[in-house]
Amino acid sequence: MFTGIVTAVGTIREARKTGDLRAVIACPFDPAGIAMGASIACSGVCLTVVDKGGVAGDAWFAVDISAESVARTVSDRWQEGRHLNLEPALKLGDELGGHIVTGHVDGVGTVVSIEPIGDSRRFVIAAPRELAPYLAPKGSITVDGISLTVNEVSDEPDGTCHFALNIIPHTAEVTTIGAMRAGDGVNLEIDVLARYLQRMQSLRS
Repeated sequence: MFTGIVTAVGTIREARKTGDLRAVIACPFDPAGIAMGASIACSGVCLTVVDKGGVAGDAWFAVDISAESVARTVSDRWQEGRHLNLEPALKLGDELGGHIVTGHVDGVGTVVSIEPIGDSRRFVIAAPRELAPYLAPKGSITVDGISLTVNEVSDEPDGTCHFALNIIPHTAEVTTIGAMRAGDGVNLEIDVLARYLQRMQSLRS
């Protein structure tokens, strides 16, 4: 489990096909604090550490990414040189600063527009039809592993929806979202509570 509070930005140093896709990710963590078999969310995707090395502040860890994970996430996310939002798994007693995040991507969205609002930026993201029922104003959404609050939701005629987010300067600075442009893809995970509420409602009807 995660909170959607990104603790570092990593860079894919190497990506090679070994059956699954093996990615080596450079990061500013201390390798002594990375356990083999530990879970780390990489731009919203829960992955398992299979190797590690380096020194404190200049570490790396390796993960295997299944074909299923590659297919369900942004198509170019796993290329060498790409930056990833990183969050180690939640530990008992840690502060739940964001919301409950599982690290299981539900779908891919697209950045429609980015508009400056004061010092912040207003992002509008298009979500696919299957995720539209789970999005609501003031609800939670995970975008590339970042816990964010939905400000507005606009339903589209084709069943998809657009939702708006406010990105403050700090979030833009310490995550990959600050470098995004209109047209970029993003990994989306809906709020786990919304998932169960929608399921219960569908059974009632």
